[in-house]
Amino acid sequence: MRFLLKVNIPVESGNAAAKAGKLGATIQSILADLKPEAVYFTDNNGQRAGFIFLEMQDASQIPAIAEPWFLAFNASIEIHPVMVPDDLAKAGGAIEKAVKKYA
Repeated sequence: MRFLLKVNIPVESGNAAAKAGKLGATIQSILADLKPEAVYFTDNNGQRAGFIFLEMQDASQIPAIAEPWFLAFNASIEIHPVMVPDDLAKAGGAIEKAVKKYA
């Protein structure tokens, strides 16, 4: 199943990693382990942020995905299931059923 991993790196820990010359290398190392489908970096709430799309087969994978960010950067994360257009098309029947029952 495809998930969005949202990572927020606090300014202090991000700055410390940058000053130590480790910010980029650490991020690259974590991403090499995760093998994401896509990655985008931006700011979020005044912090460095990454939006990482990846496949997860089982909830037991969450610690392997989250812990590197926690340990390396004291980051906060969110994990959300996401759909591509084909997934949304497959959900059409469920949407119609909900409309008939609840609208």
